[in-house]
Amino acid sequence: MNEIIQYFATIPSLHRSLILAGGITLFWLIENAFPLFKFTYKKWHHAGINLFLTLTTIIINFALAFILLKTSDWTIAHNFGVLQWLPSIQLWLYALIGLLLLDLIGAYLVHLIEHKVKLLWRFHLIHHTDTWVDTTSANRHHPGESVIRFVFTTLGVLIVGSPMWLIFMYQTLSVLSTQFTHANITLPKKLDSFLSYFIVSPDMHKVHHHHALPYTDSNYGNIFSLWDRIFGTFMTLQKDKIIFGIDTYMNPEENNKLKNLLKIPFQKLRSPENVLKL
Repeated sequence: MNEIIQYFATIPSLHRSLILAGGITLFWLIENAFPLFKFTYKKWHHAGINLFLTLTTIIINFALAFILLKTSDWTIAHNFGVLQWLPSIQLWLYALIGLLLLDLIGAYLVHLIEHKVKLLWRFHLIHHTDTWVDTTSANRHHPGESVIRFVFTTLGVLIVGSPMWLIFMYQTLSVLSTQFTHANITLPKKLDSFLSYFIVSPDMHKVHHHHALPYTDSNYGNIFSLWDRIFGTFMTLQKDKIIFGIDTYMNPEENNKLKNLLKIPFQKLRSPENVLKL
């Protein structure tokens, strides 16, 4: 465990970039060989949009990283946060508690709030407009949403009292998890169901990308499925019933053009009823 902590405490930026690129490449190869859905789309055009938005997310997080560092240093220096108030425990348990809490605040909570607050939903719905969910969809976030999520990650670091090695560990697991759950892959049903008791599985997250309520407002988790089960937001839906996208933006002219995606948060929000009248 000490070796793992030492690695994440000093993880080079190159390694973090390689993990991100390597994860996308690995799951892209797997989904090409064993796809869940056989999409008929221009895969490179689709990937280009999603990878551009991924790049903006990376740039924003890199530019604001000093805030995480300062926040983490402050919690350690002032003995502030849940982890700092714990009695002496084994490192693996310390890390697990920290990861669970960071996942709760930095992923589950912000995701839930983005679905409930209209102003935040304007930015998050760009992620849901993807009608061909694959591993490149993992970080299909509007730059505005990347800032929103960063704010909640920082809040999580403050409340949890996270050292930087734990933050880097969490971010690494978060990236790999979201690439895994968005990948257009299929696992044996029993295996996927078993995994969903502990972590967010591909089938579990695909339900969240169904185009209509109530499924869109379910399965908010990123790494751990625990929070959805505790707070009653866990739902299931058969694979063959899932239709990707969001019912207010199902037109490819809107959901498959980068320029329009960037403008959507600043346009009037639609309701499904309004779309049906168009």
